[in-house]
Amino acid sequence: MAKRSAEKTAGTGPARLWAPWRAAYVRAGRRGRRPCIFCFGRLSEKTQRARLVLWADSAASVMLNRYPYNNGHLMIAPRRHLASPELLRREERQALAELVALAVKRLGQALLPDGFNVGANIGAVAGAGFAGHFHWHVVPRWEGDTNFMPVVSATKVLSQQLGESFALLAPLFRAPGAGEPPALQ
Repeated sequence: MAKRSAEKTAGTGPARLWAPWRAAYVRAGRRGRRPCIFCFGRLSEKTQRARLVLWADSAASVMLNRYPYNNGHLMIAPRRHLASPELLRREERQALAELVALAVKRLGQALLPDGFNVGANIGAVAGAGFAGHFHWHVVPRWEGDTNFMPVVSATKVLSQQLGESFALLAPLFRAPGAGEPPALQ
């Protein structure tokens, strides 16, 4: 659970949000050895769960964001390691567009959001955490989800653990048969 330092409470310094689980991510990035989370081969069901991968085939993958902006925050990426959408083949662009539409539909069914943010950060200067591997973000939004916490303490409150989100969403992305892409219907 996150906690704020006493410094901010006393009004003597900046607010701090303690998030020790991010230490490995930060350390790997400083050494320049952070592996691309979107580049992987065939995954066992156990590894899919550990890596929060809801769907993957030869063209694209869908996974929960480990550091979400909101509950249900998904990332949709091509399997090829490409930095920008103009480098995608037509089939890859089509697969990604279908998965973005599917993600909006499935998140709508499961979480009943009031809206969505769908976008991409292309390049490190634009905020891409994995600038070398283009991906879309699909973020469910609810009326009032930007409450006082981000305003007064720069803290985002999420009401669902990642494991719960995975358990809720994984069945919605399972294909009817082995190797079949999920259907939008």
